[in-house]
Parts: sequence; C-alpha cells; structure tokens
Amino acid sequence: MKDNFSHNSGAYAQFRPAYPDEVFTFLKTILTGNKRVWDCATGTGQVAGKLAGLFDEVYATDLSENQLKNAVSHARIHYSQQVAEQTRFPDEHFDCITVGQAVHWFDFEKFYAEAKRVLKPNGLIVILGYGNIQIENPEIQKAVTKLYAKILGNYWDAERRYIDEAYQTIPFPFEEIPHPEFTIKHTWNRDQLLGYLNTWSAVKHYKDKHEINPIDLLLPELPDFETAEISFPILLRIGK
Repeated sequence: MKDNFSHNSGAYAQFRPAYPDEVFTFLKTILTGNKRVWDCATGTGQVAGKLAGLFDEVYATDLSENQLKNAVSHARIHYSQQVAEQTRFPDEHFDCITVGQAVHWFDFEKFYAEAKRVLKPNGLIVILGYGNIQIENPEIQKAVTKLYAKILGNYWDAERRYIDEAYQTIPFPFEEIPHPEFTIKHTWNRDQLLGYLNTWSAVKHYKDKHEINPIDLLLPELPDFETAEISFPILLRIGK
C-alpha cells in the first residue's frame, strides 16, 4: 500500500470532502450486526467518525502515523497503525469493514484475503470513494479540469484510473448488494477549493520534481468568486 498523504495530514483533515449522512443511514438498513466495524485506511477518521454513530466499537487503522495524529477523537473509536493487508485482529471479528477513498492503493488479493478472515459470516464490506470534482461554474470547472488532465496528467499514480473508472474495474470477490446513488455536495469558497486541490497526490509529485506548486499555474485562469456549488459522485461497492 502506498502512503501519499502523511506529508499533508492537516490539510487532508481540513479540506477533503465529507460523505453525506444519507450513505450511513442506508448502511444502517442493511447491516447484519452493529457490534464492531473496521475502518481500514481511515486517514484522519472521516468515515470512522460517522461509523461511531452506528457501531458499539470502531477499529480504525492507517499506514500513516501522521494521519492518525490528525484523526477525529471519539470514545468508541480505537485507532492503530496497521497496514491493510495484514492486521492483528482475530478471525471473524467484525460485522462490517469500510474503506474510504483508499482501496485503489491496496494489494487487492492480500487485502481481500484479510477482509474475509476478519469478517463474521454474512458481514459486509463497504468500498467508498468519490469521483472527480464537478463545479457548477463552467469557468472554474474548465480551469480545474486543465489542472487535473493537462498540467498533472502524467503525475497521477497509475492507481488513479480506478477512481476515473468509478471503482467498477476493481476486483470485488463478494456477493454484491445493490444500493442507491449518492452525491457529495458542498458550497466552497476560493480558499476551500484551493485547499482541496492542494491535497491531490499528483500535486505532491509535481512539486517534488519541479520544486514549484502546480496550483500556481492554475491561478491566472481561475476566475474570482466568493462561493461555488461543487459536487462529487460517490463511488460505492457493497458486498458480503
């Protein structure tokens, strides 16, 4: 599993979009048990915080110590630094496993073997993610699309294609459960948009090679605005 985000954990916690409550309301309706959940690659605990309202105990793991230091605090969340593919959890321990915006970094075969080991019979695995940002203002969208596709085109990791393909091409060796479509919606100001763009892994790769921030190349083409309506399509695979 790659670690592209330890360097920027504070910004990640502040600027990454949040999954809407509707996702977790739906999840509650299909759970086979609510005692324990493993939130794998929890990052700064964004999903774990939501799961604390559904489960008695949330076990949240991440490769990055830095991410965990910036994670949300809750009495029912137990954080530990562990890799996705090999954990210290007992067999058949969890009612549910969640992965938010991270499964594309995993060794699929090893992770799924570990997931099947620690899941209870009929337990659920929930793969969450979100697609590319969609902005109502066409001028802002045009500038951000240029950043994504042209300026940073060669600086995205190969695994990014799984996001572009809406997680439909990842291996998923489980009995799939149908679900509604969900969307993340926010109203962001300019600083929030730029803060989010600065969390992109390709931005870090570009800065490492050229020693300049590619966001600076975007600024002349980004129109001034107070707020903009933005959205992200939620990528979701649920299985048992």
